[in-house]
Parts: sequence; structure tokens; C-alpha cells
Amino acid sequence: MTTHEKQHKAKKPFYKKWWVWVIAIFIIAAAVNGNDEEKASGKEESKPAVTEAAKDKPMENKEPEKKNEEPKKEAKKAEDNVPNEYKSALKKAESYAKTMHMSKNAIFEQLTSEFGEKFSKEAADYAMGKLEYDWKANALKKADSYSKTMYMSKQGIYEQLTSENGEKFTAEEAQFAIDNLKADYKKNALAKAKSYQETMSMSPEAIRDQLTSEYGEKFTKEEADYAIQQLNK
Repeated sequence: MTTHEKQHKAKKPFYKKWWVWVIAIFIIAAAVNGNDEEKASGKEESKPAVTEAAKDKPMENKEPEKKNEEPKKEAKKAEDNVPNEYKSALKKAESYAKTMHMSKNAIFEQLTSEFGEKFSKEAADYAMGKLEYDWKANALKKADSYSKTMYMSKQGIYEQLTSENGEKFTAEEAQFAIDNLKADYKKNALAKAKSYQETMSMSPEAIRDQLTSEYGEKFTKEEADYAIQQLNK
């Protein structure tokens, strides 16, 4: 074997040399350590951001509370400035609505009437402006009372509810009451007929006329006929 051949055989590829692998291992280790340090640094940097956000939350909650307090204070201040007469008128109006089931117009007139509460128009206006009530429900309660205690006809109740000399409900409120009133108008007609017979000693035909008259009870012919037929039974 020649000297040239020996030298050629003795040379190894660079990747088979031990020092090449040592260098490679050091490079890989350095790269891994560098990534770990970057991750740790990233986590530490993110912590203050979370803390700042947490600190900001109470501040955000406090602002709406302050804003909500302002309208309440203003409302309280406005209420304190309301004259006592106005407050009294409102209490009276509430009482008439709840206990006597009166209409809005009737309450206003009662508040301002010389024969009623004698409040000023301004006080009554304030009271009715503040009073929130179900006037249709009041109309129904009034209608029920007229049916049960005065045995009135359907038409008679409606006219009493809407009359300027009566309850002063609106046509819409009165119609709601009539539509929802549970009443037996034939029995009402009979009760009226008996009352006329017992207290006024009227004849059956005179009673019939009174029951159906436009100036009387305003029952229908059918209701009046039923009453007369049942009158002496």
C-alpha cells in the first residue's frame, strides 16, 4: 500500500469526528436554554398587565354608582320642593281612586270643587299628573256596584258611567266595564219590577213601561217581559 493510499484511508468524514458532535451538543443546549428564558420572561411581563386590569375594575364600578346617585338626589330635591298642598291633593286623589273607584275627571272635580276639597287648580293638576291608576278597572267596579245594589240595566249603567252628572268615565272606560261586567239583566229587571210594585203600587203594565222607557230604566223588551212574567210567582 502506497503512502498516498494510507493517507486517503486515514481521513474520516467530518461528521464522524468526535469534536464535531461535542460542538453540536453545546449549540443545541444553548438554544434550548435561550427559549426557556424567553418563555419565563414573557410570563413575568404578562403578570403586571393582569394586575393593572384588576386594579382598574373597582374604578370602573365606582363611576356608574356615582352617576346613579345623581338622579336620585335630584329627584329627592325636587320632591322636597313640592308644596304641601300639592302633596295633600295627591293623597286625596289616591284615596278617591282606591276606596271610591272614581274616574279621573270626577276626582279632579272633587279636588277643586267648592263643595268638595277646595284645592287649587294647580294642586289638583299636580295630583292628577302624578296619579297612576287603572281607570278601566275603576269603571268596572262602579258598574258592578250599580248592578248589584241598584239593579240597573246595561244601558242605564253605561249612561251613568259616562254622564257628566254621573261618574264621568270616558266612553272607552265605560265600554270596557260593560263588556266585562258579569250581570244577569233579567234578574235586575225583576228586582226593579218588584221594587216598583211594593213601594209605588204600580200595575204590571205601568211597570213594564217604566222598565223599558228611555226616561226610565232602559231595560230591553225581553228583559221587561221576563220581569212581568215572574212578578207574581
